[in-house]
Amino acid sequence: MEKTYTPENFESNIYQKWEKEGFFKPNYDSSKESFSIALPPPNVTGSLHMGHAFQQTIMDTLIRFHRMKGDNTLWQCGTDHAGIATQMVVERKLAKEENLTRHDLGREKFIDRVWKWKEQSGGTITRQMRRL
Repeated sequence: MEKTYTPENFESNIYQKWEKEGFFKPNYDSSKESFSIALPPPNVTGSLHMGHAFQQTIMDTLIRFHRMKGDNTLWQCGTDHAGIATQMVVERKLAKEENLTRHDLGREKFIDRVWKWKEQSGGTITRQMRRL
């Protein structure tokens, strides 16, 4: 046995197996009680912090408890509630890196940039949530 706990050596493989096997999906058995939690979505413009880790732990415990009881469980995750903040982040990034404004790009190209940023930042958040 290793002296030091190194979760990166095995946790991602276990999690991927759990997702593949459908362990996180509700069973839709209407004869069972249902339990769900709508995850308050973290701001897409940043990363998770200790407060998120605390709330994730509580929600994870509740979901696992109800799943082990046999209840239909669903932990519905969200990733964005900050459209204006996202716009500001992308505008600042454009100004700093390319000396452009959203008006220089035009509506369609600017919206494309916002979606690209959301994909990058939102992907970080969902990976962090899975890791927690």
